[in-house]
Amino acid sequence: MADGLARARLARAAAALNRGRITALPALVFLTDDERTPEPLKAVCALPHGSLVILRARRESGRSALVDAIAPLAKERRLYWIVADDPELASRAGADGAHFPEARLAEAHHWRTIRAHWLITCAAHSLDACARVARAGADAALLAPVFATASHGDGAVLGPLRLRAIAKQSPVAVYALGGIDDKTVMRLCGAPLAGLAAVGALTI
Repeated sequence: MADGLARARLARAAAALNRGRITALPALVFLTDDERTPEPLKAVCALPHGSLVILRARRESGRSALVDAIAPLAKERRLYWIVADDPELASRAGADGAHFPEARLAEAHHWRTIRAHWLITCAAHSLDACARVARAGADAALLAPVFATASHGDGAVLGPLRLRAIAKQSPVAVYALGGIDDKTVMRLCGAPLAGLAAVGALTI
Protein backbone atom coordinates (compact mmCIF):
# COMPACT_ATOMS: atom_id res chain seq x y z
CA MET A 1 0.00 0.00 0.00
CA ALA A 2 1.09 3.56 -0.67
CA ASP A 3 0.22 6.86 0.91
CA GLY A 4 -1.48 9.72 -0.90
CA LEU A 5 1.72 11.62 -1.66
CA ALA A 6 3.38 8.54 -3.15
CA ARG A 7 0.35 7.83 -5.34
CA ALA A 8 0.28 11.45 -6.49
CA ARG A 9 3.98 11.32 -7.43
CA LEU A 10 3.39 8.13 -9.40
CA ALA A 11 0.43 9.70 -11.22
CA ARG A 12 2.53 12.75 -12.16
CA ALA A 13 5.33 10.54 -13.45
CA ALA A 14 2.85 8.55 -15.55
CA ALA A 15 1.39 11.74 -17.01
CA ALA A 16 4.86 13.01 -17.89
CA LEU A 17 5.70 9.78 -19.73
CA ASN A 18 2.37 9.84 -21.56
CA ARG A 19 2.52 13.50 -22.57
CA GLY A 20 2.89 14.16 -26.28
CA ARG A 21 1.84 10.70 -27.49
CA ILE A 22 0.01 10.71 -30.83
CA THR A 23 -2.42 8.00 -29.73
CA ALA A 24 -4.56 8.96 -26.74
CA LEU A 25 -4.15 6.31 -24.05
CA PRO A 26 -4.59 6.54 -20.28
CA ALA A 27 -1.37 7.42 -18.50
CA LEU A 28 -2.01 5.43 -15.31
CA VAL A 29 -3.26 1.84 -15.02
CA PHE A 30 -4.47 0.23 -11.79
CA LEU A 31 -4.83 -3.56 -11.72
CA THR A 32 -6.97 -5.20 -9.06
CA ASP A 33 -5.69 -8.39 -7.45
CA ASP A 34 -7.47 -11.00 -5.33
CA GLU A 35 -4.89 -10.87 -2.53
CA ARG A 36 -3.09 -7.55 -2.91
CA THR A 37 -6.08 -5.23 -3.33
CA PRO A 38 -8.61 -6.32 -0.68
CA GLU A 39 -10.50 -3.02 -0.98
CA PRO A 40 -10.22 -2.04 -4.65
CA LEU A 41 -13.03 0.53 -4.46
CA LYS A 42 -10.92 2.77 -2.22
CA ALA A 43 -8.07 2.66 -4.71
CA VAL A 44 -10.39 3.36 -7.63
CA CYS A 45 -11.80 6.41 -5.85
CA ALA A 46 -8.27 7.82 -5.47
CA LEU A 47 -7.28 7.50 -9.14
CA PRO A 48 -6.94 10.62 -11.31
CA HIS A 49 -9.68 11.18 -13.89
CA GLY A 50 -8.89 9.38 -17.15
CA SER A 51 -6.99 6.51 -15.53
CA LEU A 52 -7.58 2.89 -16.53
CA VAL A 53 -8.77 0.15 -14.17
CA ILE A 54 -8.15 -3.48 -15.14
CA LEU A 55 -10.48 -5.74 -13.19
CA ARG A 56 -8.81 -9.06 -12.37
CA ALA A 57 -10.32 -11.91 -10.36
CA ARG A 58 -9.68 -15.64 -10.60
CA ARG A 59 -13.28 -16.70 -10.04
CA GLU A 60 -16.05 -15.69 -12.43
CA SER A 61 -18.29 -14.75 -9.51
CA GLY A 62 -15.53 -12.51 -8.20
CA ARG A 63 -15.20 -10.80 -11.56
CA SER A 64 -18.95 -10.23 -11.77
CA ALA A 65 -18.98 -8.74 -8.29
CA LEU A 66 -16.12 -6.41 -9.19
CA VAL A 67 -17.94 -5.27 -12.31
CA ASP A 68 -21.11 -4.56 -10.34
CA ALA A 69 -19.16 -2.52 -7.80
CA ILE A 70 -16.68 -0.69 -9.98
CA ALA A 71 -18.59 0.01 -13.22
CA PRO A 72 -20.83 2.78 -11.80
CA LEU A 73 -17.95 4.18 -9.77
CA ALA A 74 -15.73 4.35 -12.84
CA LYS A 75 -18.42 6.23 -14.73
CA GLU A 76 -18.81 8.69 -11.87
CA ARG A 77 -15.05 9.16 -11.60
CA ARG A 78 -14.55 9.38 -15.39
CA LEU A 79 -12.26 6.36 -15.50
CA TYR A 80 -11.79 3.75 -18.19
CA TRP A 81 -12.38 0.18 -17.04
CA ILE A 82 -11.75 -3.16 -18.72
CA VAL A 83 -12.05 -6.80 -17.65
CA ALA A 84 -9.16 -9.26 -17.62
CA ASP A 85 -9.56 -12.87 -18.79
CA ASP A 86 -13.29 -12.56 -19.45
CA PRO A 87 -14.18 -10.68 -22.67
CA GLU A 88 -17.71 -12.10 -22.63
CA LEU A 89 -18.34 -10.46 -19.25
CA ALA A 90 -16.75 -7.25 -20.49
CA SER A 91 -19.10 -7.25 -23.46
CA ARG A 92 -22.22 -7.96 -21.38
CA ALA A 93 -21.35 -5.33 -18.81
CA GLY A 94 -20.53 -2.57 -21.28
CA ALA A 95 -16.89 -2.31 -20.28
CA ASP A 96 -14.48 -0.13 -22.23
CA GLY A 97 -12.55 -3.20 -23.32
CA ALA A 98 -10.65 -6.27 -22.21
CA HIS A 99 -7.21 -7.40 -21.09
CA PHE A 100 -5.62 -10.69 -22.20
CA PRO A 101 -2.64 -12.70 -20.94
CA GLU A 102 0.20 -13.31 -23.36
CA ALA A 103 -0.96 -16.88 -23.93
CA ARG A 104 -4.34 -15.69 -25.25
CA LEU A 105 -3.32 -13.21 -27.93
CA ALA A 106 -5.39 -15.06 -30.54
CA GLU A 107 -8.47 -14.18 -28.50
CA ALA A 108 -7.39 -10.55 -28.42
CA HIS A 109 -7.33 -10.56 -32.21
CA HIS A 110 -10.80 -12.13 -32.35
CA TRP A 111 -12.29 -9.53 -30.04
CA ARG A 112 -10.61 -6.69 -31.91
CA THR A 113 -12.43 -7.77 -35.07
CA ILE A 114 -15.85 -7.67 -33.38
CA ARG A 115 -15.27 -4.78 -30.94
CA ALA A 116 -13.36 -2.24 -32.98
CA HIS A 117 -14.02 0.52 -30.44
CA TRP A 118 -12.66 -1.42 -27.45
CA LEU A 119 -9.55 -0.56 -25.51
CA ILE A 120 -7.60 -3.84 -25.58
CA THR A 121 -4.44 -4.47 -23.61
CA CYS A 122 -2.30 -7.59 -23.33
CA ALA A 123 0.42 -8.87 -21.06
CA ALA A 124 3.91 -9.15 -22.58
CA HIS A 125 7.32 -10.19 -21.30
CA SER A 126 9.59 -9.60 -24.31
CA LEU A 127 9.98 -7.67 -27.56
CA ASP A 128 8.68 -10.66 -29.50
CA ALA A 129 5.56 -10.68 -27.34
CA CYS A 130 5.05 -6.95 -27.96
CA ALA A 131 5.21 -7.63 -31.69
CA ARG A 132 2.57 -10.34 -31.33
CA VAL A 133 0.41 -7.97 -29.28
CA ALA A 134 0.62 -5.48 -32.15
CA ARG A 135 -0.32 -8.13 -34.70
CA ALA A 136 -3.33 -9.04 -32.56
CA GLY A 137 -4.57 -5.48 -33.00
CA ALA A 138 -4.33 -4.58 -29.32
CA ASP A 139 -3.81 -1.00 -28.22
CA ALA A 140 -1.04 -1.58 -25.70
CA ALA A 141 1.19 -4.13 -24.00
CA LEU A 142 1.77 -4.27 -20.25
CA LEU A 143 5.44 -5.21 -20.20
CA ALA A 144 6.54 -7.00 -17.04
CA PRO A 145 8.18 -7.47 -14.69
CA VAL A 146 10.33 -4.36 -14.84
CA PHE A 147 11.47 -4.51 -11.22
CA ALA A 148 11.26 -7.15 -8.50
CA THR A 149 7.71 -7.72 -7.32
CA ALA A 150 5.82 -10.06 -5.00
CA SER A 151 4.12 -11.78 -7.93
CA HIS A 152 7.44 -12.55 -9.66
CA GLY A 153 9.64 -13.83 -6.89
CA ASP A 154 12.10 -15.73 -9.08
CA GLY A 155 14.29 -12.66 -9.57
CA ALA A 156 13.92 -12.61 -13.38
CA VAL A 157 13.22 -8.95 -14.14
CA LEU A 158 13.67 -6.81 -17.24
CA GLY A 159 15.32 -3.86 -15.54
CA PRO A 160 15.12 -0.27 -16.78
CA LEU A 161 17.67 -0.57 -19.58
CA ARG A 162 16.05 -3.57 -21.22
CA LEU A 163 12.62 -2.02 -20.74
CA ARG A 164 13.75 1.11 -22.58
CA ALA A 165 15.23 -0.93 -25.42
CA ILE A 166 12.07 -3.00 -25.84
CA ALA A 167 9.76 0.01 -25.61
CA LYS A 168 11.83 1.88 -28.21
CA GLN A 169 11.55 -0.99 -30.69
CA SER A 170 8.02 -2.10 -29.86
CA PRO A 171 5.41 -1.69 -32.61
CA VAL A 172 2.71 -1.27 -29.95
CA ALA A 173 2.42 1.17 -27.05
CA VAL A 174 4.04 -0.11 -23.86
CA TYR A 175 3.20 0.31 -20.18
CA ALA A 176 5.76 -0.57 -17.51
CA LEU A 177 4.45 -3.06 -14.93
CA GLY A 178 6.06 -4.86 -12.02
CA GLY A 179 7.63 -3.22 -9.00
CA ILE A 180 6.54 0.22 -10.20
CA ASP A 181 6.25 2.81 -7.43
CA ASP A 182 7.08 6.47 -6.86
CA LYS A 183 10.74 5.60 -6.23
CA THR A 184 11.52 3.02 -8.92
CA VAL A 185 9.78 5.15 -11.54
CA MET A 186 12.59 7.68 -11.24
CA ARG A 187 14.74 5.18 -13.15
CA LEU A 188 12.30 5.33 -16.07
CA CYS A 189 12.27 9.09 -16.68
CA GLY A 190 12.16 9.81 -20.41
CA ALA A 191 11.48 6.20 -21.40
CA PRO A 192 9.27 5.81 -24.51
CA LEU A 193 6.25 4.56 -22.57
CA ALA A 194 2.51 5.12 -22.79
CA GLY A 195 2.49 5.24 -18.99
CA LEU A 196 2.70 3.15 -15.86
CA ALA A 197 0.75 0.18 -14.51
CA ALA A 198 0.73 -0.83 -10.86
CA VAL A 199 -1.00 -2.87 -8.20
CA GLY A 200 0.47 -2.27 -4.76
CA ALA A 201 1.66 1.29 -5.43
CA LEU A 202 -1.93 2.37 -6.12
CA THR A 203 -3.58 0.29 -3.41
CA ILE A 204 -5.09 1.95 -0.35
